[in-house]
Amino acid sequence: MQESKLKNYFLLHFIVFIWGFTAILGALITVEAIPLVFFRMSFAVVFISIYFIFKKKSFIIDKKGLVKFLFTGIIIALHWIFFFKAIKTSNVSIALVTMSTGAFFTSLIEPFFFKRKINFLEMFFGLMVIVGLYVIFNFETQYRLGIIYALISSFFGALFSVLNGLFVKKYDEHRISLYQLFFGALFVTIYLFINQNFSVSFFSLSKTDWFYLLVLSSICTAYAFVSSVKVMKFLSPYTVMLTINLEPIYAIILALLIFGEKEKMNPEFYLGTFIVLLVVLLNGVVKNKDYLKQRIQQRLKAKK
Repeated sequence: MQESKLKNYFLLHFIVFIWGFTAILGALITVEAIPLVFFRMSFAVVFISIYFIFKKKSFIIDKKGLVKFLFTGIIIALHWIFFFKAIKTSNVSIALVTMSTGAFFTSLIEPFFFKRKINFLEMFFGLMVIVGLYVIFNFETQYRLGIIYALISSFFGALFSVLNGLFVKKYDEHRISLYQLFFGALFVTIYLFINQNFSVSFFSLSKTDWFYLLVLSSICTAYAFVSSVKVMKFLSPYTVMLTINLEPIYAIILALLIFGEKEKMNPEFYLGTFIVLLVVLLNGVVKNKDYLKQRIQQRLKAKK
């Protein structure tokens, strides 16, 4: 069980790295946030459906599941819409560091759904992330709207993560992902239809945008989405959300390499980012200290 937990912890880090690249793609794609989410979710549904057909998996789901996935599909759509709005209003670095508040939101939401007492250590770690954000907010005032968008996205992401932590106990991760993405895409489609945004020009994208959208929807959405739901069978929603705080670290490094000067920030920004990274490392040590002790004892015995 512990071996499986550690394996899934490493898988989670790989997924987080992919999500960091998602932010890069969001900045590279010239499409606005809402149409971007429409293309992302719609293509991802197609990719996962092809997987279902290839593997001869059943699409059948019970009515209660459909209602649950309708609700969470809308939540993930809103999460991504505000996420990409944050990137396009500010930049990759600001948006992703602000998203790290998800750990704090999760520490408040998770006890309610899992019917357990509030863990004050989790609250402390979450508040440490808030401190890091406060440092950034005070010195990067030109990005405040982006920070607000990212905070809204962070809340929806935390709520989504906690709810999926409940769903994986009963439903297959592939069906969860398929129906959540489908309902999210449907929600965005209805919004665009009501606002009469569909036209020939809506689908007239550059070849580069189409390529980035395909990478975004296949690797960064279909694969990462299914895998992230799967790891929740072995890791708590809080650990998942706090590990996701590494996403800014991966993305900032990539953004500096790709966008250069646009992503260079004040020293205070990197101080806040350091606080976030420190919290993630501390959480990893605290959550896995028993397993690490066991592994060390096994190695010492093997040397004797």
